[in-house]
Amino acid sequence: MPPRLNIPPVTRILLGVLLLQSVLSTAIRYRQWSAHSEIVVEWLTLVPQLSLFYPWTFVTTTLVENNIFTLAIAGVTLYHGGRYLERAWSSREFAKFLLVVSLIPNALCFLVLVAFFTVTRNERWTLTTVAGTIPLQISFLVAFSQLVPAHTVTLFRGVLSLRVPRFPLLYIGLVTILTLTPLLTSASFFLAVFGLVTSWTYLRFYKTIFPDLDSSQPTSMRGDASETFAFAEFFPGPVKPFVAAFTDQIFNVLVAMRICTPFSQADISAAQGNPFLQRSAPGGVRAEAERRRALALKVLDQRLHAATASPAGRSQPQVPVQPSGPTIQTQPQPNTQAAMTSQPTSILGETNYNPDHDHIHKGDS
Repeated sequence: MPPRLNIPPVTRILLGVLLLQSVLSTAIRYRQWSAHSEIVVEWLTLVPQLSLFYPWTFVTTTLVENNIFTLAIAGVTLYHGGRYLERAWSSREFAKFLLVVSLIPNALCFLVLVAFFTVTRNERWTLTTVAGTIPLQISFLVAFSQLVPAHTVTLFRGVLSLRVPRFPLLYIGLVTILTLTPLLTSASFFLAVFGLVTSWTYLRFYKTIFPDLDSSQPTSMRGDASETFAFAEFFPGPVKPFVAAFTDQIFNVLVAMRICTPFSQADISAAQGNPFLQRSAPGGVRAEAERRRALALKVLDQRLHAATASPAGRSQPQVPVQPSGPTIQTQPQPNTQAAMTSQPTSILGETNYNPDHDHIHKGDS
């Protein structure tokens, strides 16, 4: 019996809608095709001049691919990337992310094409089809750059090694080249750029995050103030200072317009002190809570066992009950009292569970 594919619900819906809409769009264009006209489906894909009466196309057009090559790439990307991110964030947060990185890049691309038409008076701009999963694909790369910023991908048997934050710009370069072929339209470049900016802005400033269980941070923390997720990290080292200076000026403008809120010192300290705040593995928060609960129960069980197994501990109420009570029993009475009088803290240090607790924390880090 073949193994069952374990696909989270939102990813499953995403793949189903992508296949359904792409096949439907292809079938309609195939039936109406002619050598003298270009067929568009204005009620399913976004065409600036024709889709104004179909506002839902600002979302549905993202899950429409116009050829088998881009459909195959989209399917593989959404399957692997969607499964990982949905399990890492939860289905609700993943669905919100998909809506943001679909709607906003499509709307911005629509405005750019209309602006080009206004300047050039060339209807080709407003008849360009805005469609495809390009905003989702580059948004997944941005999300991976946040989750695993130090991860290095080795290609061609070690000939080329790249850190994950380098892939969004490489993807934009690949899309730019493919716009020169019939596979992608000229709108694809704008979709890639706006997808990068939108997804980074949402993850940097707005997405709800899960605080570390050891910290006292509120559960309503938003954004990621870590330096490893700064916008300049997407660029090569020599141009990082220039990009950082430019993005700082844009950020100041957005703060003045009250679109973005500057990070507080507490947010920066939390991001620096908790490097795994945003980068826990899928299900990591729940697994961490279960692990710590099991550890606390183990410590409590050991202390209760030591208390009930030590008669000396019950006969001397002034001696604190500790897991190493049998050690006190094996020593002569005068030496025991002298040790307790001179170094009470050393006995407590020997009997608590901190060494095992520290070992577990080192394993986590």
